[in-house]
Amino acid sequence: MNTDIVFTVFQDLVFFILVIGIGYLFGRVFYKIYLGEPVFTKKASRSLEGFLFLLMGVDPEEKMTIKTYIKSLLIFSTIGFVFLFGLLMLQGYLFLNPNNVKGMSFQLAFNTAISFITNTNWQSYSGETQASYLTDTLGFTVANFLSGAVGISVLFALLRGFASNEARNLGNFWADIVRITIFMIPVCFFGSFLLVLDGVPQTYQANISYVSLEGTDSTLYLGPVASQEMIKQLFTNGGGFYNTNSAFPFENPTPFTDLLENLSILVIPVGLCFTFGKAVKDSRQGVAVLAAMSVLFIVCLIVCTCFEYKGTELSDNILACGNIEGKETRFGTGLSSLWAISTTAASNGSVNSMLDSFTPLGGLWPLFLMLLGEIVYGGVGSGLYGMLAFAILTVFIAGLMVGRTPEYLKKKIGSFEMKMVCLIILPPVLCVLLGTAATVLYPSSSSFITNKGAHGFTEILYAFASFANNNGSAFSGLHSDNSWIDMTGGLIMLITRYVPMIAAISLGYSLSAKKVIAQSSGTLSTSNAMFVLLLVVVILIIGALSFFPALSLGPIADYVG
Repeated sequence: MNTDIVFTVFQDLVFFILVIGIGYLFGRVFYKIYLGEPVFTKKASRSLEGFLFLLMGVDPEEKMTIKTYIKSLLIFSTIGFVFLFGLLMLQGYLFLNPNNVKGMSFQLAFNTAISFITNTNWQSYSGETQASYLTDTLGFTVANFLSGAVGISVLFALLRGFASNEARNLGNFWADIVRITIFMIPVCFFGSFLLVLDGVPQTYQANISYVSLEGTDSTLYLGPVASQEMIKQLFTNGGGFYNTNSAFPFENPTPFTDLLENLSILVIPVGLCFTFGKAVKDSRQGVAVLAAMSVLFIVCLIVCTCFEYKGTELSDNILACGNIEGKETRFGTGLSSLWAISTTAASNGSVNSMLDSFTPLGGLWPLFLMLLGEIVYGGVGSGLYGMLAFAILTVFIAGLMVGRTPEYLKKKIGSFEMKMVCLIILPPVLCVLLGTAATVLYPSSSSFITNKGAHGFTEILYAFASFANNNGSAFSGLHSDNSWIDMTGGLIMLITRYVPMIAAISLGYSLSAKKVIAQSSGTLSTSNAMFVLLLVVVILIIGALSFFPALSLGPIADYVG
């Protein structure tokens, strides 16, 4: 067997073990945050929290109603959008701009601001040339912290709904945001320090001009890279300081930084599964959900890696390491495939290789993971509440088959809960298909894409899958900085972020008022292997029925053609 393939299997196995192990530790910490307990020393945590709550005028013990919770969420996000939008438009007139970067156009600033507040981080701009250091520091990095904290807070609200017994309890939105952020700041500081030690820049020095070995004038782009890099990975924001993202040597210089950054993408989504199990007082429930996610992740990773190693006829004749087009030699086929699956399984969107250069069937699997709703670990908070919506759908279908009222975690599932489940699952599906169809029919769409035919269709489908599932990655063949993509993409990001969020909050509020019922011999077990298999099958059926025709026109047609 090819030694490169053997090493790839070994490194994937080590990676998976590290993700589960570190994720478990994060899960325990987030459970303490969920309970409102101090993470660090009690005195220091309470003092800092008390000061911030006093400054904000917030009573952390106040239990919010559904109206208050949703209102707080929307006000917080609106303020974040307005602030970042204004910063992007005016950055050319503000300080911390040694490279004299100009303000963005209205449409680009609109798309970018929405992208960051929705945890999408889609980039229609080049980070090193179109964003000032002030924007990077006060705009993007802050938005990365807060958009991730919002997702976890909404998950906490849903978990409190499962854990409550006839008590309307969503918790306090502001208290959760503050406590999550307080914990994550030192974690990101430590991670950023490790990146700096291995060569990632962290400076406010202006770019440096130099003459290359070829004798041409070139620019060495610098900036506060490490601080933005760590939080974008940990909170599954994605994006990047550089246009080529984590494929760029300054953003991801070595295999160690690649491992650190790739682990950072998944450890919190994995950890929140353990938090879920602790919150509902049954760790087996969290393990069952994590097992379903892991099955899908491992299968997609194996298939994607195999197709990339198989490569094309040309690459097979030249090299034994498969399709290396668009991949960095310091990472190779194995690490590039692993990152591609990790970043689309989570709502991260950062890349360390050119997805547009993947083989047709190799590139299908990152796309497929997004189309499933990014629930295979998923974004921080959003991935798990999306998976829990599928779990409720699964027990509903099982209940119909055996003629019993569906129950999940000792709560009866009624018509209102199923309506909220539909609002979590269906908006991304509709936005992907309608957005792709509208763009294909748009008169100027041919000017947006680099490739024609099936591959060009895949570029469009991938972009709208990225918009609708708050991912942010791209096939890179799509010219996205135009009024159509900027405006439609921005609106889709808003719809598919906040409609499912509001539905998840409403679902949690409804469940919190329900009585905990005793389990009987006829109750469907939701913590055994049979339920895990049934959950996976339901997810795949929904994904296949919704997107198989589109995939047939895109990557599958590209392969057979």
